[in-house]
Order: sequence, then C-alpha cells, then structure tokens
Amino acid sequence: MLSGQNILVTGATGAIGQAICRSLVAEGARVVIHYGRNRDAADALWADLGGQGICLAADLSRPEGAAALWAAAEAVGPLTGLVNNAGIRSEVALDAPLDQWQAVWDREMRVNFFAAVDLSRCAILHFRKNGGGRIVNMASRAGQRGYASNAMAYGASKAALINLTKSIAQSHGSEGITAVALAPGWVRTEMAESFIAQHGEAAALAGIPIGAMAQPAEIGELVAFTFRPSQASLNGAVLDVNGGSYLR
Repeated sequence: MLSGQNILVTGATGAIGQAICRSLVAEGARVVIHYGRNRDAADALWADLGGQGICLAADLSRPEGAAALWAAAEAVGPLTGLVNNAGIRSEVALDAPLDQWQAVWDREMRVNFFAAVDLSRCAILHFRKNGGGRIVNMASRAGQRGYASNAMAYGASKAALINLTKSIAQSHGSEGITAVALAPGWVRTEMAESFIAQHGEAAALAGIPIGAMAQPAEIGELVAFTFRPSQASLNGAVLDVNGGSYLR
C-alpha cells in the first residue's frame, strides 16, 4: 500500500521508532532510519528490515541538526513522508536553580519541537517540488490535558507539536501536503519503564480504563495507516491512542 514511498523517521532506534519503521516497510515503504548516537541499534534495525532504507545520524539537540539531517536524507532521493518521532522527557523541579530550569526547557523544546519545526519546513519545501507529501507528528496525551509540574516542558512541547500539525494542515493541504498528529498516552517503552521504576506501575496505569499501556506495535501500525494515499482526509487530525484515559 505504501510502495514507492520514502519516509524519514526520526528517533528510529527507540521502541516506537522501530515499530514505526517495521510497519512502514511491511506495507512497502523505504525508510530513512535516523539515530542520535546508537549506530549499532540503527544497523540492527536496518538489517532486520532487509535493508529497505538507510541509516543517518544527527544530533537534534543542536540548532543545525534537523536541517542537516534532512539535507542528508534528501540527497538519496525524493522523500514522500516525514515522521517527527524523536522526543525526550526530562524533569526539573519548579524551585530548581534558574539555569537548570532553563536548560531543561531549552533542550526539551529543541528536541521535541524546534527540530520538528525545522524538519517540517524542509519537508514542505521539498514536497512542493515533488508532488506533495505527508508529515506525521508524534505528540502526546500530555499535550492535550496538561502535565505534572516537574515535566511541564514535555507537555508544552507536545502541545506545540499539535498546533504545528494543525497549522500545516490548514496552510498546505491545498498543495497536496498533509499533516497528522498521534497523541499516545503511556506506551510500553524505556521512557515508561523509567517512570515506573520511579513512581510504580500503578501510577502509570491510573486512569486508563483498559488497564494497560499501548504497545509500540500499535503506534507503528497506526502511523503506517496514516500514510496510505487513501487517507488524505485525515489531514489535520489528532489521533488519540490512550486507552480512554483522556476523552475529548
């Protein structure tokens, strides 16, 4: 269903990123596997995918990182899609020293939002010249309902990502350039396991009616679905994947 599509996936070596790549390739796409530092994980994923793509390194915490990544990806051929999946979740107390507080906010916004902004800009300019394309942004339930005081930067960055998605959808849909956001609740990843280690699994599962976190494969399958050419009318949608823990 995705034959002929070339899709850049950021943060591809994490659990969700790997699942996204697997689902995209299973439906016929080729992927650009972005990684930050873990080249071994990227190479292992590439091999597992049967070589259906390439691996590219980029540090998205640096202002020039996102544009450099796109330029490298574009050099291998026309791209049809972008998945802004890379993300971090940091904690900082409200009463932490100001420099620590600002450092956490700066890095969180840089990786989670500004990198996606720069990549989306590159993608739109590229898609204009190549017959259109699609952007999928990995947002979060936290960007819809607010978040804990010590991790407000994460929630704010994801809320901004949702707004970016809607702005792209409204502004560029007429050019054949569409955008969709996914807003997962807890997904069984290293980030979730880190939270569980600190706060307990009951805290993570509290308020989820189905009593379980999403699995990375669920996210991967949904991302692949959004890239089907038949799903153009999803433009501007925010798809909730939270087990019923946030309803709107």
